[in-house]
Amino acid sequence: MFSRRSKCLFVHFRQLKQIKKYHKLSYVHNPGTARLRPLTVGKILEVAANRFSDRIAILAKAQNQQLTYQEVLDKADKLAAGLKKVGLNPGDRVGIWAPNLIEWYVTHMACARGGYILVNINPAYQPPELEYCINKVGVKCVISDYKFKSQNYYNIFNEICPEISTSEPGKLKCKRTPSLESIIITTQEDLKGALKFQEVIESASEAEIDNIDKLQDRIDPDHPCHIQFTSGTTGKPKAAIQSHFHLVNNSFFIGKRNELDRKHHKICVQVPFFHVFGTDITIGASVNHGATLVIPSPGYDPEKSLDAIRDEKCSIIHGTPTMYVDLVNQQRNRKEDISPEIAVCGGALCSPHLFRQMKDILGVNKVKSVYGLTETTAVVFQTLPNDDEYQSTSTVGCVGDHLEAKIIDLEGNIVPRGTQGELCIRGYCNTLGYWQDEEKTKELVGPDRWLKTGDQFVIEESGHGRIVGRLKEIIIRGGENIFPREIEDLLNTHPDILETHVIGLPHERLGEEICACIRTTNQSLSLEDIKTFCKGKVAHFKIPSKLKIVEGFPKTASGKIQKFKLINMFTNDK
Repeated sequence: MFSRRSKCLFVHFRQLKQIKKYHKLSYVHNPGTARLRPLTVGKILEVAANRFSDRIAILAKAQNQQLTYQEVLDKADKLAAGLKKVGLNPGDRVGIWAPNLIEWYVTHMACARGGYILVNINPAYQPPELEYCINKVGVKCVISDYKFKSQNYYNIFNEICPEISTSEPGKLKCKRTPSLESIIITTQEDLKGALKFQEVIESASEAEIDNIDKLQDRIDPDHPCHIQFTSGTTGKPKAAIQSHFHLVNNSFFIGKRNELDRKHHKICVQVPFFHVFGTDITIGASVNHGATLVIPSPGYDPEKSLDAIRDEKCSIIHGTPTMYVDLVNQQRNRKEDISPEIAVCGGALCSPHLFRQMKDILGVNKVKSVYGLTETTAVVFQTLPNDDEYQSTSTVGCVGDHLEAKIIDLEGNIVPRGTQGELCIRGYCNTLGYWQDEEKTKELVGPDRWLKTGDQFVIEESGHGRIVGRLKEIIIRGGENIFPREIEDLLNTHPDILETHVIGLPHERLGEEICACIRTTNQSLSLEDIKTFCKGKVAHFKIPSKLKIVEGFPKTASGKIQKFKLINMFTNDK
């Protein structure tokens, strides 16, 4: 017979074996370093204005404008009140369709303060894409720039809503976009049917502005705050819904990992605001921790980015791998006197070689990776403050606070540590769902609340994550997510094309470039013909840069196209 002590030791040993067994599985849970906070985006702006009243929140170099945190709050409340006068109510969708301007930042905050749902729209979108976004989520008001580069936003509005020229501002009745009632343009020019951004800000009375302040305690943190479009298996963008709770907490923990809580930082912002990298990782984190955003130019420009880092003494840089390739080349040629401390990289896979160049040539002390999806608000894996060089440059860090992650095989079983499989995420950050698309939402998140990312991933023994590849077919070109089906559907309407399949080929600077593989009745069809056909129908970054004419496509026995074989065929034949 065993003694009581022997039995206890035996049970303890068995428990240790079980713990060791589960420790070897690709499952990690981070209980968090701080509590989750039930706040709205409007509330954290208010807190920031109280803590950092006279600190610069945003500096737009090209616009020669800057706003303190108190000025942002004041302007946001005025705009929120002005939008109320225009006819908006809490829950209404407001589209923002513009490059990186101070007006974008203020609109973001105004929508949060007014209880409106901000709809981020890519400023490069063409008429069919804009029309789809407006109709998909029932956008009631769009705030946009007037002109940027070759894009004339007002002319595009006229194309999808020809009634604008005969409509009273704020009272549009468009046949093709029936939900759209107001268009607000960031210009002082008189444009038929459109309201001026500054006039909307100035239209509200003190009492109406005060009502916005009183509204804050009635806005539910769990209610939608943002709608972010993301490509899906249908080829049409799906509208992922993010709540105030999602944005406030994800951006808070992102900021902590990026060390924004340790000192006042100036961040050089190369990424677009409309992307989660801009909205959450950049704007949200900065407001949570009182950082200053420096906007080199409305659109990406590596020369102006380097100018801004030098002139404003930026201590942190945000960018995609493509942006860092360009920035490294700029600094290699110009050899400016800069001393950034941290470079944050996301949006696509970054090679260890590029990370080393960022440290050696840009002179940063630390490089940090962020990994996530639009459907997980923004970030789920991120570099830790004390990660070593390997962990910082060859992994995407560890799972975020208050999140669970697991790697599963094709049967849904959790695989051992170090084994490839599909990454799944569970936690507060998972989307509320796709807007009015219950079927796609159920495909994304199961009854057990695990979200399948579609990404091939490895969790190492240390808990650090490593991306192996993508299970999905999405092409990531310079940080832009592009789904091939949309381009295929367009090219298949060309009179000379019989069949199209689009793939991503490796590209040194962009990560991937778009290659259109076609069967055609016209063997002289050229890449320039394809580019001309696509222009004005899809955003410029979706237009193929390579063309391959084929006689047939590799297929499975069931007739499915084997795109990996096309990629293998053309990777070394470019």
